[in-house]
Amino acid sequence: MDNLFIALGLVLGLAIAALLWWFLNRKRRSTPAEPAEPLPPSLVELLAENVPYYATLPADRQAVFADRVSLFLAEVQVEGVDTDVDDIDRVLVASSAVIPMFAFDDWQYPNLTTVVLYESTFNEAYQTEGDDRRIMGQVGTGGALQSTMALSKSALRNGFMNKTSKENTGIHEFVHLLDKVDGEIDGAPDLLMPKEHLQPWLRLIHRTMQEMESHKSDINPYGLTNEAEFFAVVSEYFFKRPDLLKTKHPELFAQLEQIFRQNPLTDEKVVEETAEPSLNEEPDER
Repeated sequence: MDNLFIALGLVLGLAIAALLWWFLNRKRRSTPAEPAEPLPPSLVELLAENVPYYATLPADRQAVFADRVSLFLAEVQVEGVDTDVDDIDRVLVASSAVIPMFAFDDWQYPNLTTVVLYESTFNEAYQTEGDDRRIMGQVGTGGALQSTMALSKSALRNGFMNKTSKENTGIHEFVHLLDKVDGEIDGAPDLLMPKEHLQPWLRLIHRTMQEMESHKSDINPYGLTNEAEFFAVVSEYFFKRPDLLKTKHPELFAQLEQIFRQNPLTDEKVVEETAEPSLNEEPDER
């Protein structure tokens, strides 16, 4: 009998903890962002020099972008593990977060508190030595790492400074985070798409993956891992080389334009629409 009471107590305690987490997470998502402190001029200069997305915005939109970078850096710690973290690293991490969600006002990534930078690639045990170091970025999915993102500092910088590539590790990982908001990292960002668009989007993913398997595509083959990695990979492509994506994969470009409410080929970036899905609503139960 004592064991029964203990078990019931544990279950009740876990239920209360889960309810408390849900309430706090819901509150954070539904509360408008506080006004950001102005981004220091030195960081604004780094934005202009290193983030092409920002550099092509008109002045009024640059101010909005800088404010969101400032807000992100006020709320999320950027720390290094056996490596120094410079202002350029903080600016690039924040820009990676702001770019995918620039069309949505007051967006904050739920439950992200820390971005950890490693000098270079790392392995599953977050070790930076050895031959099996292939990971450039990773989103925490549980336990102590639930609210943490890990990034290779060299990959982060290369994503912005190599302007001809189709890869950007920072954007890739933040796309995983926004994909995760509906409860599952699955390549189908439910809160960004009308429900009737989800199945056509998944069919397009699978059709494109078949083309990739036949070596008839220039999309990074890492996108063949699963639907979630495909979504992150083509999102990198969309923001990094939108000109090339629109030419080679016009249907993908059009779908991503709808998902992110953006056309990166335009100076304004944001595509105005009459109806906008709420990113502060709780996801439907599945």
